[in-house]
Amino acid sequence: MDLPTIFSASGPLARAFDGYHVRHEQIEMAQAVAQAIHDASTVVLEAGTGVGKTAAYLVPSLLEGGKVIVSTGTKALQDQLFHRDLPAVRAALAVPVKVALLKGRSNYLCWHHLNGANQDAMLSSRQEVKDLGLINRFIHLSPTGDKAECPTVPEHATIWARVTSTRENCLGSECKHYTDCFVMKARREAQDADVVVVNHHLFFADLMLREEGVPELLPNAQTIIFDEAHQLPDTATLFFGDSVSTAQLLDLLRDTLATGQTQARDGAKWNDVLAPLDRATRDLRLCFGPQTQRLAHPQLGAAHPLHAALLTLHEALSEVRDTLESQADRSPDLAQLQRRAHALMQRLSAWGAPERANEPELCWVDVGSHGLQLHRTPISVADVFRRQRLGLVDNAFETEENQHSESDDDTNPPAEAPRRAWIFTSATLAVKNDFTHFTQALGLEDAHCLAWSSPYDYPSQAMLYVPEGLPPPSAANHTEALVDAALPLIRANRGRAFVLCTSHRAVQRAADHLKKLFEEGGDPFPVLRQGDAPRPTLLDDFRRAGNAVLVGSHSFWEGIDVKGDALTLVVIDKLPFAPPDDPVLAKRLELLENEGGNPFMEHQVPQAIIALKQGAGRLIRSETDRGVLMIGDVRLIEKPYGRRIWQSLPPMKRSRKQDEVVAFLNTL
Repeated sequence: MDLPTIFSASGPLARAFDGYHVRHEQIEMAQAVAQAIHDASTVVLEAGTGVGKTAAYLVPSLLEGGKVIVSTGTKALQDQLFHRDLPAVRAALAVPVKVALLKGRSNYLCWHHLNGANQDAMLSSRQEVKDLGLINRFIHLSPTGDKAECPTVPEHATIWARVTSTRENCLGSECKHYTDCFVMKARREAQDADVVVVNHHLFFADLMLREEGVPELLPNAQTIIFDEAHQLPDTATLFFGDSVSTAQLLDLLRDTLATGQTQARDGAKWNDVLAPLDRATRDLRLCFGPQTQRLAHPQLGAAHPLHAALLTLHEALSEVRDTLESQADRSPDLAQLQRRAHALMQRLSAWGAPERANEPELCWVDVGSHGLQLHRTPISVADVFRRQRLGLVDNAFETEENQHSESDDDTNPPAEAPRRAWIFTSATLAVKNDFTHFTQALGLEDAHCLAWSSPYDYPSQAMLYVPEGLPPPSAANHTEALVDAALPLIRANRGRAFVLCTSHRAVQRAADHLKKLFEEGGDPFPVLRQGDAPRPTLLDDFRRAGNAVLVGSHSFWEGIDVKGDALTLVVIDKLPFAPPDDPVLAKRLELLENEGGNPFMEHQVPQAIIALKQGAGRLIRSETDRGVLMIGDVRLIEKPYGRRIWQSLPPMKRSRKQDEVVAFLNTL
């Protein structure tokens, strides 16, 4: 059965799904995916809201893709794909493929750490004690150990960190529970499955291990699909970089004290050994003023107190590492702590070291309210990702002599891994059908790029509104002025609105001002603010209320699907340009300018467009949705680049007149 028949009005999908619509965009996308699988090629596919991209890549993958890895942007989308979308398409096609869900190890309960928590008499609260009891019951009933399947303990509960493992504190094959390990069980199932659903963080964690010469966790596959692919450059940057934080050091201190006193009490005076490291770790934050800030290493200057503080920290950590090494043969836990301490020492030593000329990177410090992080971040991940995608073998442990001999011998080119299809898809990858910004970031110069617009009737379903008379986004009163301008719309719309902000500070100010105006005006609209409850709870409360205003920041700009009359007004405070204090962005822009490029137009504007398209995409989620997108940034109208930005949005009606917008909302 060919793809047009499968996607036709009389095909298996139409019979399986209520309200099924034939969309030629979906059929064309499925054909592009099938061709990429057949040719083992790379494609970048933008599919607007409503195209149905999930089925467009699942159908050809299940039919022709061989071993398939599907990577999604978040764990929530991963669960949705595995538990809902994938089983539905598989059942409709009646294909006997075996599927598996694989998450990072911190998502699975750990028998070893759970036993440790049960023996710990120092749990921090009654809530932790209660949650621990619920987890003890859950673990014996769960075949997977996936904490997402334990509804009685909230995902954000602090107890989870005590009963799950990380790459740093996992004992691996030395653990006595190794054969019963939920992580190992999930990996075995992934090895045996035809389709494995992962998320971007896990995929890049695996890719990073391959760069280090460690055998990969994920199975080899013929087809690799990235959904929500616009997130990949940021995720790749995170994983191909390195960091060490005061939080990691304090965790090491806590774990070493607990383990040392229980498993090697006579091995050392643990409080005395750890006290210098505790003091040196806390002194790092004292090297900076009270304000939070981000600084590149060159900005610190030679006389900055951080340099001396790091030397002291290194000496204290070395003492702890040596003490742990002397006790490591007494238990796997102590041996593992010694490895953690050594790894942290290596990262500390690498921070601030001269940059590698062939792979530019930046050392920088992120100073938070109570601690700090030291980062070593690649300026570009294009080369390393290109190397992995093309399957070139790169042995990180080759000697310099071997490297020279191989470079002089052209008769032995690098070996190639099995050919694979690489499929990158999202609703937001291009800027007016130009994919350059995305493809350059990941080294996808050989990719075939295609785009399909949304099949929805945006000119009749939606309106874009930029109010007149707003102050510039840099003005001190911008947030309050934005809320004042949105108030008539919110009242006409009877709530049912998202207010999306580009900073957490703006979220607080917007929510406070909305509450004040609603109280003064006697308006019955609840204000839900990001941070007051977990995101799923806020969304449930929003849908249940029917007249609420939800104020959120970056985590509400994408991955949110509120259909119908529940959400008919989306207010965006500013164009989402990256924050100016980002040292990595500043370095990227500097290098781009040195190469003769235009950093603002070639990097910052495309990045803002892609982020804005995500936020705007929250409004129209179905053929029958209607609503208003209000953007409170006069640069969209007044700046030369503004036209390029709004032309990249769906083709909505446009207005700057409040009465026109209110009249439109009154028809909803």
